Amino acid sequence: MSTSLLPALARVLASIDAPRNLRALYALLSAFCFAGLLVAMAQSALARDQASLGSLWMGLALAVAFFGVNTTGLMLMDQARGLPVRDPQDALFDALRSGHRVLLALLACLALAAVGTAVLAALLWASRWPWIGAPLLAVVLPTGVLLLGGVAFVLVVLVGPLAGPAVWAGQHSTGVLAFLRERLRHGLPETALLMAAVYLLVALTTAAASFIVVSGGQLLAGLAILGAGIELPARQLLAGVMGLGPRSLGASGMPLQGGNLGLAALIGGGVVFALALVLPTLVWLRGCCAVYLAVTERE
Repeated sequence: MSTSLLPALARVLASIDAPRNLRALYALLSAFCFAGLLVAMAQSALARDQASLGSLWMGLALAVAFFGVNTTGLMLMDQARGLPVRDPQDALFDALRSGHRVLLALLACLALAAVGTAVLAALLWASRWPWIGAPLLAVVLPTGVLLLGGVAFVLVVLVGPLAGPAVWAGQHSTGVLAFLRERLRHGLPETALLMAAVYLLVALTTAAASFIVVSGGQLLAGLAILGAGIELPARQLLAGVMGLGPRSLGASGMPLQGGNLGLAALIGGGVVFALALVLPTLVWLRGCCAVYLAVTERE
């Protein structure tokens, strides 16, 4: 399976338009907000020494985030393939039906990595033996560095980014594993180059979103305090924008002030924080879809 890099790079760079997919933006933003609410409930339960309830809320938060990402990925795959984007409700039902394929493929890859790590750990343990320990360590040390580094590299540029898009394109778990094995054997450098372009786009999107949030937050805080006379500390006005809630704000040494007004500032800032988190995630998911389509198309 060969790939023309220039058209593939052009397709990847086109992923910057992911935020224009308003349905995907709505789905991911809703999932992240709901997952954040569940995480806050888990933290509250753990603070009351209710470990079981806290674990339940945290598990639900992870499930919401996982299926939210899969729902968004299905809609972004439609966009990347030039197909009509399905409704969020239909995408959610499809994600519930196919999400286990992503998990099975990822777990299989992690199991293989765990086996290799266990073998390496056994060899390191055997290096304590007399006579053969020193020569064995001299061989195992460079081998282990290359093995673990290679596994981490493959997980970051191949398994993690492309297992989901393979399922969103209709593959079953066995098909996903076959695809990943084929790319590992014959197309890892090209895939790594395309994923490097995706990560560059994500970094640029994150930088732009951070600049907008920080500069806009500072200007709005000045306008609210100096111009409108809102009697709230600037740090509290910007706490929600930075992802802080009432509990984390109190833990930082600044209790919530202003009553309902202060709480409203936290909620509104939290929406901005979620949006700033969603935009780079959208670009990353869209880029992963583009890379998958690029490497699976024959010349």
